[in-house]
Amino acid sequence: MKHNFGAGPGILPHEVLKQASEAVIDFNGTGLSLLEISHRSKEFEAVLDEAVSLVKELFNVPEGYSVLFLQGGASTQFALAPYNLLPEGGKAAYVETGVWANKALKEAKYFGEVQVVATSKEANFTYIPKDFEIPADAAYIHITSNNTIYGTQLQEFFKSPIPVVCDMSSDIFSRVVNVADFGLIYAGAQKNMGPAGVTLVIVKEDLLGKTGRKIPAMFNYQTQIEGGSMYNTPPVFAIYVSMLTLKWLKAKGGVPAIEQENITKARVLYEEIDRNPLFKAVAAVEDRSKMNVCFVMENPELEKPFLKLAEERGIVGIKGHRSVGGFRASIYNALPISSIYVLIDVMQEFAEKNK
Repeated sequence: MKHNFGAGPGILPHEVLKQASEAVIDFNGTGLSLLEISHRSKEFEAVLDEAVSLVKELFNVPEGYSVLFLQGGASTQFALAPYNLLPEGGKAAYVETGVWANKALKEAKYFGEVQVVATSKEANFTYIPKDFEIPADAAYIHITSNNTIYGTQLQEFFKSPIPVVCDMSSDIFSRVVNVADFGLIYAGAQKNMGPAGVTLVIVKEDLLGKTGRKIPAMFNYQTQIEGGSMYNTPPVFAIYVSMLTLKWLKAKGGVPAIEQENITKARVLYEEIDRNPLFKAVAAVEDRSKMNVCFVMENPELEKPFLKLAEERGIVGIKGHRSVGGFRASIYNALPISSIYVLIDVMQEFAEKNK
């Protein structure tokens, strides 16, 4: 058995993979593969409708917001957010908490002035900046809720006098969120929601159409809303698997239930890291991510032997990002706590051998 701690594409529920694999051969008794049915067919329209409905139910999306399933990954949203929300000659505020936040603010500079209101770059992004001032004259403030590379996470969302745009790619549906506190939420599916190839966008409709610029149809949220996420051929398979994953989440008790599981999984793993003399966590304690647990060896020479032992025990995906090294255990929604205990057992076994 493999224990998948990969950062993304991340682990998906086994039952979802089984259903999806069957649909690739014969989708809902149609005699056709999911990969070859028309996206305009009543069968797929039912899938898309259910996916949208589940997002609204699981996240308690209020009236006045649209739910979209788009292509291009969250990286495309780095540009589409300012394209659709930043007026000509306007200013946007950004909080820089890691590589992806930095890429987002760089894209925004193509569309207007960018004010970096807070950054933790000087500490290699090992903490989340706090108590920064939000400029009232900015069109929006952009944040990244969870930072996969550095293992930090915004533990509580702040109230803002201006619209909040949030990249939730790596912790979407992992905890309860008040959507009404945001103007725009976007998330690549491939951590907690589905396979790579589709991106979830939840946008407040009354923010749109105010930039004063012409936006090409494919990049215009209003066009996508009017087309029901089907202005062009949508990523059918990725949307279907996301719908199955959201159904799985609902059956588990929804976001409040999975949040408690995630709290427990993170707690027991951090406790072992803090207790075990061979390992140490890298993120500030108060900002530790419940999705990506980043840690290093006190003796770097032991990293390769530890990775070898972990692989022998069926643990995959814990090598840290190439830019920071060390280890990263990504513990997304679908990862069972039993896999956490396997990792803990290996850490303890390795510590015994290297006293």
